[in-house]
Amino acid sequence: MELSSERVVATLEMSQTQGKDDEPFTRDGDYESLPPHVSVTTHMTAGAVAGILEHTVMYPVDSVKTRMQSLQPDPNAQYKSVYEALKRIIRTEGIFRPLRGLNITVMGAGPAHALYFACYERVKRSLSDIIQSGSNSHLANGVAGSVATVLHDAVMNPAEVIKQRMQMYNSPYRGLLDCVRTVTRTEGIGAFYRSYSTQLTMNIPFQAVHFITYELMQEQLNPHRHYHPGSHIVSGAAAGAVSAAITTPLDVCKTLLNTQENVALNSMNISGHLSGMANAFRTVYRLGGMAAFFKGVQARIIYQMPSTAIAWSVYEFFKYFLTKQQLEHEAGPRSL
Repeated sequence: MELSSERVVATLEMSQTQGKDDEPFTRDGDYESLPPHVSVTTHMTAGAVAGILEHTVMYPVDSVKTRMQSLQPDPNAQYKSVYEALKRIIRTEGIFRPLRGLNITVMGAGPAHALYFACYERVKRSLSDIIQSGSNSHLANGVAGSVATVLHDAVMNPAEVIKQRMQMYNSPYRGLLDCVRTVTRTEGIGAFYRSYSTQLTMNIPFQAVHFITYELMQEQLNPHRHYHPGSHIVSGAAAGAVSAAITTPLDVCKTLLNTQENVALNSMNISGHLSGMANAFRTVYRLGGMAAFFKGVQARIIYQMPSTAIAWSVYEFFKYFLTKQQLEHEAGPRSL
């Protein structure tokens, strides 16, 4: 076993310097492109784990962000900062209140991110082969992220609607099932996809900027694309912060469409349910001017920075681990 382990370490080190003829997966670095025979299931498993951790670790901050984006909040739900909001919510509503809606988020994040990362890797590799003969292409990264987002949001949008309605102050829903039943009965199934176009309009540029920023940071911090946890964390955090700040106005509109905030809509004499991105933009502007489009931007950045750092570091670890397992498998017979 010791000989086998030493051989695996040596093989991993050699993979950093050997050319294509010696190693089957050195394109873009040691483990950046997984061995070609690695199944889609492997990508999906790594993506699902990364997605669940991304959403659960920072979930309380996401709850605060939803409340801070309220256009006409209750006087008891007006907060000056993320920390003050969390402290007051826990003190007045209970220690588990910031976690309300976490169950549906986990249920949605697993399959959504499984599809997301599997699609991203496949499209990125295919387009890179066409555009830059297998080398890293920022255009391929952006397009791959955008295509993956369409699949991700198709799964995640209903979960987002339920989650945000349960996060709001004085939410009328007793729990997950009550929320699903009430929304379906009063607004129809379409309510779960009312914000889908806005979600895509937000997430496609978000993910394009996200992936391009991440890859640019990796070129600077980790040009050889070795497994380097620190660079993955910093690159992920930077990518999350930049893309979150840029797309906050769209996120505010998405929150309004998801929550159908009654006080705000009634003040605008809007009867029925608000739908459509254009109507959401118009309503947000009338209620608060340009400043309203950046409500909750601090909480959004604070949430996205560690979330994307966690997602990328977990996903990159899986890629490293799987490549190491493959090397160990190949080195095993030779060490006998």
